[in-house]
Amino acid sequence: MEEGTIVHVDYDLYNADSGDLIETTREEVAKEHDMHQEGRTYTPLVCVVGAGNLISGFEDSLLEAEADKDVSLEIAPADAYGEKDPEQIETISIDKLLRHVRDPKSLYIGGPVTVDGRQGILSYLAAGRARIDYNHPMAGRTLKYDYKIVKVIEGKEEKVAALLEANTGQEGFEVSFEGDDISIVVPQTMLFDPNAAMQKFRLVTVLRDAVEAGKVSFVEVHEPRVASEEEENKSCCPDTTCESEDCDTSSEEE
Repeated sequence: MEEGTIVHVDYDLYNADSGDLIETTREEVAKEHDMHQEGRTYTPLVCVVGAGNLISGFEDSLLEAEADKDVSLEIAPADAYGEKDPEQIETISIDKLLRHVRDPKSLYIGGPVTVDGRQGILSYLAAGRARIDYNHPMAGRTLKYDYKIVKVIEGKEEKVAALLEANTGQEGFEVSFEGDDISIVVPQTMLFDPNAAMQKFRLVTVLRDAVEAGKVSFVEVHEPRVASEEEENKSCCPDTTCESEDCDTSSEEE
């Protein structure tokens, strides 16, 4: 694959030493390993070959891969998430740990904790001490990837749509072009995403790097609120003393 090619990749990621499945894009594999997540949509990873967004061992393999070919490879820690750094492991008192934890009952070995703004994994808790490992959770592991490039994205519009969905987790973008300029109507669900503003800044960079975009415009369409039938039939207020002209609270007696 050439650098800059946008592809869909199905993959299974394993701990090469234990054989345990870590992550997969394939639903049948998740079920087979009792890791299926209800409500999750299992879809291939969308990535730009050679963009540097993946671990180096996987990036290098993609550059040599062909579409629709099964690939299996092991990646040493040096080409994955690095070796464990002893200096990134800290031992503190339990008292200090508890000052940074809202619910002590949420603590467990292997669970995430944040101390002084740093997030790590609790690896030891006993004798008045706690050990926090700030290394990446997969540091020191040899990884095994089974993957296949299932689709190579062709066409500017399809590339833009794929990048938008991959970088936001949203669907339903409407994309149009005027020369190199791109106009993007964002889906309604993105209007309520508190991270949308930051996502837009990042998307501009991603699109310009991938498809040589010129001006990038994001269009927000706020649909009018439509009252439900229940709301339309409901009186303006239950208070019989209401003096609003639009509120009919009168009743007739026979």
